[in-house]
Amino acid sequence: MALSTLVEAATTNPSLAIISFVAGYISCVCVYRLFFHPLSKIPGPPVAACTSLWLAYHTYIGDEATAIYDLHRKYGPVLRVGPEDIDIAEGDAIEAIYLERGGFQKSRPYTKFDIDGHPTIFSTLTMDERASRAKAVVPLFSTASIRNSNRVLCEVIDAFISRLRHEAATGQAVNVLNLTRSMAVDAVSSYLFQQNYGGIAEGASEMSASQFVDAYVGVGAFFYFPERIAGLAMRIFDMLTSNEHTMKSFQVVDDFVRKLVASAAPESGSYPSRLLERSINEKQTRVECKDLIFAGSDSTGMNTAMVIWYLSRNAEIYDRLKQEVLQKNQDKEDPTAGPYLRGVVRETLRLSWANPTRLPRMVPAGGWKYKDFYFPSGTNVGVSAWQIHQEEDVFPEPREFRPERWLNPSDKMLRNFFAFGKGNRTCIAQNLALTELMLATQKIAETDALRGARTVQDKIEIYEWFNSRVKGEKIELIWGKA
Repeated sequence: MALSTLVEAATTNPSLAIISFVAGYISCVCVYRLFFHPLSKIPGPPVAACTSLWLAYHTYIGDEATAIYDLHRKYGPVLRVGPEDIDIAEGDAIEAIYLERGGFQKSRPYTKFDIDGHPTIFSTLTMDERASRAKAVVPLFSTASIRNSNRVLCEVIDAFISRLRHEAATGQAVNVLNLTRSMAVDAVSSYLFQQNYGGIAEGASEMSASQFVDAYVGVGAFFYFPERIAGLAMRIFDMLTSNEHTMKSFQVVDDFVRKLVASAAPESGSYPSRLLERSINEKQTRVECKDLIFAGSDSTGMNTAMVIWYLSRNAEIYDRLKQEVLQKNQDKEDPTAGPYLRGVVRETLRLSWANPTRLPRMVPAGGWKYKDFYFPSGTNVGVSAWQIHQEEDVFPEPREFRPERWLNPSDKMLRNFFAFGKGNRTCIAQNLALTELMLATQKIAETDALRGARTVQDKIEIYEWFNSRVKGEKIELIWGKA
């Protein structure tokens, strides 16, 4: 009787039939994913197991890392955050996922960071895809090569300090995030491109490349959107948020990169010339240069701004840092080798969360067993810097800024330090970024640039995207009496 009634209703009301079919299909999918899927035994919220839209939603609104951190406290260190997605809150998982035998392959969401429709060294998924371009430029990121070019980097940092002091003298609030981004893009371009972008010299309240950088940071809001709707969602977002200022920023960066690549001298050893020598065409070379401008200015700019913010809020730490740097100078030793300076930088990287979210990798053929859990091939697994940088058994009082914890770090601390990722797909510019941070921190202490500075914000709030974005896009300091 019930079946005949349903058939009759479907015949007389096709809309009801469609709704019933869709509801039935969704119910069947949820039942399968909750009770019969290979990941059904993994703890986690039922809604996340049923649909990837749960993760996509929290990513979009910018609280992904916080939401998952809270769920780990409820469900444990291994957590199902999507139908095929696992987040692991333990440093023990890093070895297998990112290091052993080259680590697992990057997951599909990274392709959303393609530039102008082309995969970059960063966004390619497999090592084979990445190899031809990466091999051409890897020598530029060696510690020896960077050390030999310290003069170039020091000139940029000197210009940064000069502008910082100039703006501090105005008595107005200074957006140090804009200044550190300007420094970072000038450092990357001066060293790798052999042509200074000129961000510091612009003297503007917002660097000309900022809107370009922010546009790619914003891609992170769509990182876990299903591929079939991600492209449409990003296009709609671009239409709603793009303006003349954004278009001008893209044009400025396009013009800079186009001229840069067109004039790249053979055998100069610059980043674009090395790619061109490997028969990488000009269009792809421009794409790689744009990717460096985005990544190099965003993460390093954020981290340097956070060094300044933390030092300005911790007078004793700032004084101790100054004493070490001045003593190293007096002893004619390298201040960047000072253990306390290195501790300041490491502790900032631990807490700045320039890249807070999970770095997903795909479980290879044959599956992967982690402790008591088995993950079939194709499962997306990953570890988040946000999570393991505040594990209390590894970093006591994890939200406190304590550089001294790095003076004698434990093996667990070093294992859990995940600011740049780990393994063959770690940040290619890690050594350059660290050098910039070390030199900038040294020069800040050496010149006593933060004397009389105080922070405007008591807390830095971020959108927890793949590359974090500071809410309000300002980290401000003001010099003078309160």
